[in-house]
Amino acid sequence: MDDFRAAFDGAQLAMAVVGGDGLVRAANSRMQELVGAGESGLTGASAAELTGLRDEPWSWAGFVDVLQGRRASLRCTRRMKDAGGRSLSVEMTLTPLSGGRALLSLSDVTEQRELRAKLRHLKMHDPVTRLPNRELFFERLTGALQEARQEEEPAAEHGGAGRGRGQGGSRTRTRAAAPAPGAAGRVGLAYLDLDGFKAVNDTLGHRVGDRLLAAVARRLVACTAEAGKAEKHGITVARLGGDEFAVLVARSAGTEQLGELAQRLLDALQEPFDLAGQRLAVSASIGVVERAASGQTATALMQAADTTLYWAKADGKARWTLFDPERNAHRMTRQALSSTLRPAIERDEFTLDYQPLIDLGDGSVRGVEALVRWQHPKLGTLTPNRFIGLAEENGAIVPLGRWVLATACRRAAGWRRLRPADPVFVSVNVAVRQVWDSDLVADVAQILEETGLPPRLLQLELTESAVMGSAGRPLQALQELSEMGVGIAIDDFGTGYSNLAYLSRLPVSALKLDGSFVRGFSSAEHPSPADETIVEALVDLAHRLGISVTAECVESGEQAERLRRIGCDTAQGWFYSRAVPAERVERLL
Repeated sequence: MDDFRAAFDGAQLAMAVVGGDGLVRAANSRMQELVGAGESGLTGASAAELTGLRDEPWSWAGFVDVLQGRRASLRCTRRMKDAGGRSLSVEMTLTPLSGGRALLSLSDVTEQRELRAKLRHLKMHDPVTRLPNRELFFERLTGALQEARQEEEPAAEHGGAGRGRGQGGSRTRTRAAAPAPGAAGRVGLAYLDLDGFKAVNDTLGHRVGDRLLAAVARRLVACTAEAGKAEKHGITVARLGGDEFAVLVARSAGTEQLGELAQRLLDALQEPFDLAGQRLAVSASIGVVERAASGQTATALMQAADTTLYWAKADGKARWTLFDPERNAHRMTRQALSSTLRPAIERDEFTLDYQPLIDLGDGSVRGVEALVRWQHPKLGTLTPNRFIGLAEENGAIVPLGRWVLATACRRAAGWRRLRPADPVFVSVNVAVRQVWDSDLVADVAQILEETGLPPRLLQLELTESAVMGSAGRPLQALQELSEMGVGIAIDDFGTGYSNLAYLSRLPVSALKLDGSFVRGFSSAEHPSPADETIVEALVDLAHRLGISVTAECVESGEQAERLRRIGCDTAQGWFYSRAVPAERVERLL
């Protein structure tokens, strides 16, 4: 027993023996120094009150369970003050002894915790701006969502009167249920990217670039700290990397608050920066997202903010843009269509309709234009304006264009057998990317050979902007196709470059006048002299160069008659026929 007492008194840890009633039976010298009382003053004192264990229900329950034999031990870390009033972090351990007693030991872990806190601060903060970094920002965003969801639940219990009033009513109900600053259950964030920062880095060096980032950070913090806004609304300003910053509003009061904040940030950054003799001007683009926390994740919010930031840049930079669900739904639809284009070609989901090209002299069908349709399993029939642009962006236009060309030529070869004496030609639209990314000449030659269609019965249509800018490989391809006997038509002529000098050196066989000219012919009572003069001049010029002219978008007999008098060769439009399936073309023939 004497050995135990000697070890007890000489221990470096502060130790006390606690009875089953929770009162101190004995305390060693280190414990006496810690709390500033002699053993006589400690004997009979409440151990839970000395250590603050009563202040936390979990630790108090564990303390009682150990004393009553229901728990093997208790370990926790708490803050307490020593005899000199210094705040300490103390790790407490309570283990049972015989006779219903327990041994309480206290270990000062203040230095270790402070070191961990410093290391965490270094890990969680950006060294250039001293702002929270991406990791800490996501941690706080996740915490804000959790806290907001907890606030949302009691707010919903008192919001019956506001239900059914739409989005505005929902916000009013939430604010009424939680009168504290910020709307209960809502969070907001602004995702910011500097416009022109790369030029600063590239021309003046990274040292100046870092100074600029630090100065930007100070202005952002000043904006959010104004009038105590940062503390009131739980605002965090962070640098996410590069020239990207984010501002989290953990207790958002609605989109109006976020919009005002975004505008303040823009205004602050538009003021020039004076750095080491350099006067620098930058602006920012900001994506703003504000919504209820229910059902949200930190990743989803940041994706929405990233999308909105992209919109702000696409809309002209130096502005803030609010997340728009409809615009996002359109973007998601575009992404979904883009990702399924190639599989759709393999699944044979595309079909061709054909619009007749009518001879304005005798009214006969001279040719047809092939127009692709996507029979989408969920969205129904999609016209080319919904997916051709996407196909050009992701390269699917090459296999799709090859399929369209082969299908149209196969149909035209069949119609030639129906009308061998006066066969119709088929006109197929070709994207300029098909010329660059595939061997269009070889594809056309192979398809014509496989289908048996004479080259003269195939016409390829390219937009004016594509043809007029042709040089190098595209121009060579057009010349080889023309030499093969394939017709080359310029579609929507008059809307692009309209560089007439190109017509003298390009192998063009037909011009298709854009419908904007034809619409000026819509009324005999109110004719458009300017349009008529322009069309007449274009037709005369084309004919002098040996080029035929087709008028698009003809919708009335008056338009058709005036175009015939001017000298247009062929016309197409709803006056004659809409685009129809191949079977109906056979009946027209």
